[in-house]
Amino acid sequence: MLNIHNLRVSFQGDDLFSGISFQLRTGDKVGLVGKNGAGKTTLLRIIAGLQEYDNGQIATKKELSIGFLRQDIDFERGRTVLEEAYEAFILIKKLEKQLEKINAQLAERTDYESEGYHQLMVDLNEVQHQYEIHGGYNYKGDTERVLQGLGFQQKDFSMPVNTFSGGWRMRIELAKLLLQNNDILLLDEPTNHLDIESIIWFEEFLKTYVGAIVIVSHDKMFLDNITNRTIEISLGKIYDYNKPYSKYLILRSEIREQQLASKKNQQKQIEHTEKLIEKFRAKATKASMAQSLIKKLDRLERIVVDEDDNRVMALHFPVSVTPGKVVINAENIAKSYGDNLVFQHVNLLIERNSKISFVGQNGQGKSTLAKCIVGEIQHQGKLILGHNVQIGYFAQNQADYLDGRKTVLETMIDAANEKNRSKVRDILGAFLFRGEEVDKYVRVLSGGERNRLALAKLLLQPFNVLVLDEPTNHLDIKSKNVLKEALKKYEGTLILVSHDRDFLQGLSNKVYEFKDHRIKEYLGDIDYYLEQRNLRNMREAEKRTKVLPEKGLKSSSNKKEYEDQKKIKSIQNKLSKIEISITKKEKEIKEIDFELSVNYEETISQHNFFETYQEKKKILEQLMNDWETITQQIENF
Repeated sequence: MLNIHNLRVSFQGDDLFSGISFQLRTGDKVGLVGKNGAGKTTLLRIIAGLQEYDNGQIATKKELSIGFLRQDIDFERGRTVLEEAYEAFILIKKLEKQLEKINAQLAERTDYESEGYHQLMVDLNEVQHQYEIHGGYNYKGDTERVLQGLGFQQKDFSMPVNTFSGGWRMRIELAKLLLQNNDILLLDEPTNHLDIESIIWFEEFLKTYVGAIVIVSHDKMFLDNITNRTIEISLGKIYDYNKPYSKYLILRSEIREQQLASKKNQQKQIEHTEKLIEKFRAKATKASMAQSLIKKLDRLERIVVDEDDNRVMALHFPVSVTPGKVVINAENIAKSYGDNLVFQHVNLLIERNSKISFVGQNGQGKSTLAKCIVGEIQHQGKLILGHNVQIGYFAQNQADYLDGRKTVLETMIDAANEKNRSKVRDILGAFLFRGEEVDKYVRVLSGGERNRLALAKLLLQPFNVLVLDEPTNHLDIKSKNVLKEALKKYEGTLILVSHDRDFLQGLSNKVYEFKDHRIKEYLGDIDYYLEQRNLRNMREAEKRTKVLPEKGLKSSSNKKEYEDQKKIKSIQNKLSKIEISITKKEKEIKEIDFELSVNYEETISQHNFFETYQEKKKILEQLMNDWETITQQIENF
């Protein structure tokens, strides 16, 4: 499908990577990993044809379609969500206009026996045939299905795109990309703007994707669930194995250990041979043997151990004074923006040293409540901080608050006080800003570097409560692991807003889910929450359980909820099977349509071709109807 050979890219005379060669085949689901700045996004842009390279060759099959999830998106004002998503179907929209034009001409004409009228009928038949082949009668249903999977509700479909935040606009762009059925799908951090529910749906979608996929992601669990191959860019080279990320790490570690052992044995042999050479050189009778051993050493292929970039930041969050037992007491908190209610009737009692996760769909108020807690925005209700509480806050867009005109060192010095100003360089070194890197201007830093600098600023003052809103955005996997270990050891109170399941594992003992303007408490970690909510099902994202009354549930209410859960699970299983059948049937029809477009006469000459073809379409139509019916049942629950 796509062949890359001996690719080299350099910036200002220094190679970003060189000698890179690999192939992409149909069915490959590749996790492209490496540290920030290793060249992952650059490689994606080169494959997409958006960036030049210095040396090498890229060969592709004819008419290869490549879809690339861009981070810089631009929408035409005035379009609704549905209208914008329909823009994915360029050819279908073009055929629709042709059909409208032909039908308008037919409606105006009365010369039914003329050659011109007959030609219009021929054109109509041909365009309708092309329209059907390219999925013209199914694309609207497909679009709604994908949008709902990514978190949109039907009431959102008619809303103007410009009324949505950047994160939701990115979801529309992702939906358009998924609907295009490209041969190769290039995804650069696709989960950055998705919540846990949508990520789970997205995983199921990608598992059944027919083409090749290359994913740049720092979400280890997402990579493990999707990929069957890992390509790591490290120190300008690539390591390519047919394993998902976690298994790749184990395999690469084992290979490196074998290389080290082999090199150690080889080195012993070399040292032994060199001693013999020195010994034989001294004797005239042994000179020829010495020369023979020297030639043997020259011909010896030295074992090379794979280099490993093990540089990681060193992180430790100090705790200031010990606060009172109750750190945060919130009673009947509510927040609205105009007519838009974010949440209401929120009651929280957070005690000292609690470890808490805020989860739920984007827009349900996780970041808003975090801002209420730190006093950044006003709210209704009563929120009291306990005795001696000192809050450290990392906002979701914390890196955007950095001044691009300052250097890394100036940023830290300006934020420091007299007590810790002398430690600024040590802190920066711990965050991998060393030597000349501290003189870089903030405006030239990558997203991951900015996040590291924002975290470094947080360490300039000790706190006893940390409120971190999506702290892992733009951090590579190794840096995320360091941050996670530091938070595990943190002895203060921790409130985490995150959609990264792997990162949240082991970090909290209580989960608050934000849904339907309320919050619900789960006394356990993120795995317990996912188990309780059955979020591994594709459709459960927005379709399930209403928030229960806060207190005083009776046994009959619990029993009814249990019975409802059983019914929902049964329906969900049925829906999952239908969606798999839809994907399979669409693939079969698409293959037939392709055969028709390539060799029409030979294809239709097959025995009972049209009966079989129409039967498949009828089955697909019935499956789509079943899907709509079951989806409606879930919405009713």
